[in-house]
Order: sequence, then C-alpha cells, then structure tokens
Amino acid sequence: MLILAATPIGQVADASGRLAEALATADVVAAEDTRRLKRLASELGVEIGGRIVSYFEGNEERRTPELAAFLADGLTIVLVTDAGMPSVSDPGYRLVVAAIEADIKVTSIPGPSAVLTALAVSGLPVDRFCFEGFLPRKAGERTTILTELAAERRTMVFFESPHRTEASLRAMADVWGADRPAAVCRELTKTYEEVARGGLGELVEWAANQEQGVRGEVTIVVAGATAERRTYAPNDLRALVAARQGDGLSRKDAIEQVAGETGVRKKDVYDAAHS
Repeated sequence: MLILAATPIGQVADASGRLAEALATADVVAAEDTRRLKRLASELGVEIGGRIVSYFEGNEERRTPELAAFLADGLTIVLVTDAGMPSVSDPGYRLVVAAIEADIKVTSIPGPSAVLTALAVSGLPVDRFCFEGFLPRKAGERTTILTELAAERRTMVFFESPHRTEASLRAMADVWGADRPAAVCRELTKTYEEVARGGLGELVEWAANQEQGVRGEVTIVVAGATAERRTYAPNDLRALVAARQGDGLSRKDAIEQVAGETGVRKKDVYDAAHS
C-alpha cells in the first residue's frame, strides 16, 4: 500500500494521530527531507521503525522504480513532504502513477493544506476555485500564463517564493488590473501568520514596503474575472507583445498571439506595439 500522508504546514499540533501511527508502523517512509522527517517524528514522540529514504525533486524520477518495486513486494510505504499533502506542487505524482499502474492500493492520511487554508481565510469566493501552483520565474513566461488566465472566472490559488512575491503581484496587477481583489497569505498557522487583503495594486505596495522583504511561506489567492469583458489599454498590449518577443517570437508572431489571447483586433495590437 502507498499512503500519502499530509504533514503540518506550521503547527506540529495539527498532525493527526493517524500520521503518527503510520510513521511508526510503515515498512518504508519516503521523505522530501529526511532531516525534517526525523525532527517531526521527534516532536510527535514517534520512533520510525521502517527504512527511511529520501524522495525529492532531484531524485524523484530515479527513485520511483525502486519504491514501486518495494510496493510490488508487498511493503507499505508512507510518503511525506516538507509540509502539506504530497504530490500537490511536491514530489509524489510519479509514484502514485506507478502504484496505480501496478494495481497497488493508494490511499491518504488527510491533513493540513496551504491551498485550502489560504482559500478559506482569504475572504474571496470559495464556491469555485482552481490551483495554479508556482508561476514561471521568467517574466515573459509568467506574463503568458497570466494572460491565459485573464478570463478565468474561478478564484485562483498560487504558491510563490517570498523573494518573487512582489514581482508576481506586480505582473498580476499589470495583466489583470490593479483593482482585482486578492490576498497574500504568509506563514499560515505559524506564530507570525499574516493575511494581507486588497486590490492587486495595494498588495504590490504592501510587498514593496516590507522592510526586510516578504518573508516565509507564501500563498496568493486572487479573485476570478468578472463577467465584463476586459479592456486593454495600448500600454497593456505593448507590454504583452514585448513579453512575447522576449520569449523569442518575432514581432509579427507576437502581435498575432496577443490578438488571439486577448480578443483584441490584430490591427489595434499592431498600432499599440508600434506606438
């Protein structure tokens, strides 16, 4: 059996009794960070009796067949990541697929989730939402993704590293508008938990005014688009074209792509790009 076990995102007390039991009885515990696992086990007063193996982004592809072989031999594996549910922007997906293909039972020990916690405290609509993970590091690729999401009606949840939070918020404000409601959830469930709410423009200012920069684990929640069709100012269109050119497209191809993504007439995009 493969058990995906959620671990606390901040407070150790949020760990379930089932998690402690699984760590103590599993044949193998695969962990994103074995040192964090041992610290968690110590805080829970649990002695891990099975074999401990590392399973992180750098070795996930190579180690998956080895763990799949353990499962085929009848062993029970508990998979944990640094925080939250495995396979949600963390290692785990490859092993789940391998287990399913081998007809091995896959189950989970539910628990803390930064996605759902941030969504719940954001104050934004929760009836329909989507999780978009981490945005690309490169500005052009990031703008492309945000443009594709411009008409998304559901509330959107993103993970972000603290040192890229301001840049991502600024890109969101540029593409979606400074008034789009959003929330930046920082250090959820921890001592210095903070939820900053407001329009994207306000949140850019909030991030820029942090004396030591944005710190800690960050989850960004953004309201979906309203029913009204978005209008694009010439500066917006020019920026989108420039971003596509930065990704390697010719100006002609960039103009065509922006026109297709935004629904703006190609002539208007051309005029904006050449103004």
